[in-house]
Order: sequence, then C-alpha cells, then structure tokens
Amino acid sequence: MYADPPAQLPRVAEEIEAYWELALAPYWSRIRSVLDADVFHRARQVAEHGAGHLLAHLHPSVSWTEDALRLARRQRPLSRTAAGPGLLLIPSVFTGPDLFTRVAPPDPPQLAYPARGTGTLWRPRPVTGTAALAAVLGRSRTLLLTELEAPASTTELARRTGLSPAGVSRCLTALRDAGLVSAHRAGHSVLYARTAAAESLLAAPGEQ
Repeated sequence: MYADPPAQLPRVAEEIEAYWELALAPYWSRIRSVLDADVFHRARQVAEHGAGHLLAHLHPSVSWTEDALRLARRQRPLSRTAAGPGLLLIPSVFTGPDLFTRVAPPDPPQLAYPARGTGTLWRPRPVTGTAALAAVLGRSRTLLLTELEAPASTTELARRTGLSPAGVSRCLTALRDAGLVSAHRAGHSVLYARTAAAESLLAAPGEQ
C-alpha cells in the first residue's frame, strides 16, 4: 500500500465489499429498520417538544442547559466558531452503550449514539413461512436457509442438518443462483450467508 497505493486500492475495495456481503448485507434490512425507527422517534420528539428536549434525552452523557450542549466526558470545550455550523446526529447499532464524537470543520460536529432497539437486534428472528416456502423450494433448501442465521460453511451445515456434504453443496449452489445466499471465502473455507431476499421470504407470513 505504501509503495504503490493505486495498484493496491482495487484489492482493498474487494476486501471491503466481501466484508459487507458477509458481515452486514444479510442483516442490513433489520439494522435499517432499527435505525429508521430511531430517526422517526427523534423527529417526533423535535416536533412535539423541541430540539432541546431531543438533546436532553439523547444519551445519559449528553445534556442541554441554557444555550449549551454538554458532553459529560469531553475534556475540552468546543465553541460554535471552532465546530462549524449545525449538528449531525447519527444513530448506530455498533457504538455499544457509548457516544462518539467527530469534529472536522468545515463539516458540522457529529454525535454517533446507540439507536433505540439495538438490544433486541440480534435476538433470533422467528421464521414464519417455512411450510409454504418448503413447498416451493423443497425441504432441504428451506432447512438450510433457516440454519443460516449466521454465516456457515458446507461442512458445518451438513453437521447441523444431517444432510450429506454433497447434498448441501448442491442446494447451496441452487440457492446462490436464485440470489438467496451469498458465498465468501474465509481462509480455507467458504462461508454462506442469507441475502436480504432470503430474510424477506423467511419473515413472510405463512402456515407452519
């Protein structure tokens, strides 16, 4: 990277894309739902009670008093002139319980805070349409989709389901061709993950 950045950037971009597809894309629909719900809640707070109420209830380390926004663990004051105009609030499901700040003028100062509902985000989601889905995809393919709550290899899926590795491989190939799973190499293994389309199918109402 240091010797020849332009030559290495495509590889970096490929790795970032692979990380997105494996670690985030299968869960993005549920993450986005949490973030959208938080934005709706904050917008309603502003509409009903004003921006001061929103800031005072944003995070335990944040308070709005008189005309100043105070952060409990920030050691140095930050003036409006130094910070730049505006304030960007960023709900996140990856901050943990903490609040993070970024000040880089001329951009507005940013506060990233834990979104409401993050604590329930990673609970196993019930799958409601497996019986109807199995009638279309087949029992084995539907079973594999339900097992891919987290990315897994062919060997791991075969161990969990009792299907043969060859049978698992054939089913995963068909599911991948249909856009329901994605495959990504991790060391010597290939990990499969559900796509957003598969999440939507499994969450669709149906008779068990």
